[in-house]
Amino acid sequence: MVSHAIDGGQREEVVLRYHERTKHYLDHYARALGYLDWLTQPDPFRRFDGAGLVHLDESPAGPEPSYDTLFGPGIIAPEPLNRATISQLFFDSLALSAWKTVGTTRWSLRVNPSSGNLHPTEGYLVTGPIDGLTEQAGVFHYAPYEHALEERFVLSPALWQTLTHDLPDGVLLVGLCSIYWRESWKYGERAFRYCQHDVGHAMAAVTIAARILGWRTVLLGRPEDASIATLLGVDGQQGIEAEHPDCLIAVLPGASIGDVEWVRAWDVPPEVLEVLGETAPAGVPKPLSQDHHNWEVIDTVSEASIKTQSSDADLWYQPEAAASLGEPRYAALSARQIVRQRRSALAMDGCTDITRNTFYRMLKSIIPDTNPVAFQPLSWRPCVHPAVFVHRVTGLAPGLYLLVRQPAALEPLMGCIAREFVWERAEDCPSGLTLYCLQEGDFRSVARTVSCHQDIAGDGAFSLAMLAEFEAPLLEHGAWFYKRLYWETGVIGQVLYLEAEAAGISATGIGCFFDDVMHELLGIRDRRFQSLYHFTVGGPVEDPRLSTDLAYAHKLVHTPGSYGVASG
Repeated sequence: MVSHAIDGGQREEVVLRYHERTKHYLDHYARALGYLDWLTQPDPFRRFDGAGLVHLDESPAGPEPSYDTLFGPGIIAPEPLNRATISQLFFDSLALSAWKTVGTTRWSLRVNPSSGNLHPTEGYLVTGPIDGLTEQAGVFHYAPYEHALEERFVLSPALWQTLTHDLPDGVLLVGLCSIYWRESWKYGERAFRYCQHDVGHAMAAVTIAARILGWRTVLLGRPEDASIATLLGVDGQQGIEAEHPDCLIAVLPGASIGDVEWVRAWDVPPEVLEVLGETAPAGVPKPLSQDHHNWEVIDTVSEASIKTQSSDADLWYQPEAAASLGEPRYAALSARQIVRQRRSALAMDGCTDITRNTFYRMLKSIIPDTNPVAFQPLSWRPCVHPAVFVHRVTGLAPGLYLLVRQPAALEPLMGCIAREFVWERAEDCPSGLTLYCLQEGDFRSVARTVSCHQDIAGDGAFSLAMLAEFEAPLLEHGAWFYKRLYWETGVIGQVLYLEAEAAGISATGIGCFFDDVMHELLGIRDRRFQSLYHFTVGGPVEDPRLSTDLAYAHKLVHTPGSYGVASG
């Protein structure tokens, strides 16, 4: 499944061409079918026929820890590693969160958001023996519909010892893969971008679920994609429904990762790859659709962005500052309740405002130096800097603002963005927040226009466009870094989702926007910075036609094509 047919020197150019090709424009959109082919709608739940199923426990949310401690400087006492805590880790990260029904259409929501609620991201667990769960080390696929683990590989004690020899005691590995077909079914060629957003959302969801347990996470940046595929048992998958390896996250049931050198040095041992490469994983993936529409450019960019010898281990960036998000505080809110009640707003009411303090807290929450907890899995310095459309923030003038998430980016941004902007520090901007007002005024109509004429971008309290340092990082690190830029935007989005829920409002990601219209608004005329993801926060409009059921109150037999698509 993972090959290396494209020469290394060509990979960056392939990725850059894909990015240009999949931009939306005012007079036309990126290539897609233009309609929803309901007969080929992918099943949102991957299952492996013949694989043993280990059911996990449902974990009702309690009052502790509070949301206040989730991103705060305090220590959450580590929970022991056992069946209950593994069950909770997945219940609070990749599980179903609810079912929605309107008329005869029914669909599930998940804790981790997804573009179009299509969920291309698959999760895996690599673990040693766990009390009450498994007596043997193994590799498991997570099945969210059943909230269960499917056993793919059994690892002998010797093989587990070899795999984890240079890792801390008690470590778990969570792997993420993407099925591009789930997104391309609806979004066509642009779908590869959306899959990467979703990987970032899932990375953050796993990290936050681990934090609730008092555990730490870190991205293991050295393994090649081919090694991850072999370890997770997806290397033999072929065709449009194949899973593509994304990342391995080390989960440590403790409050510290200790010496970081093991993080930078660890790789999947060759002995493990040899054994697993000669072993057929248990189970055969069930088909997701009865037919497909293939988008060859997705295969091409996927091939070009495979990570081979290059590694992000040398990009190590882990902020040491203690989090200080400031007021308002949410000590009375359950962190787990906020995580599980997160929803994507379908529309904004156009009238709800938020205070300046709430707004500033939200922006501080997406800066690694003030919220290191949420950004643990990102091992590179921040590359994404949001342009913010302020619509309804009391105590702050409406207008276009820019948040600089890493000081070294300020000069390049000022050199790239149009000179006629004023670049004034935002009023009463707190310490640790580098927010500039570029131009005051009513940007609601502009926000709607750049986000594909969607009212939701102008009807919230604020919306933003996530500008990423673009061409230079790709040329410096390699084409594989393209996906990581999107992962960073997904982590930012997940944090904003939770902050909005805690503030009593809502949020949603916006993948449809006119790329170069946004760039022209800022005066960006080259590829030094590119807008990769839009987002909006505000008062949601509830649809009275929708009814909500608990995620696992009943187990219904599902059939492909019966779910519909809706915001997740």
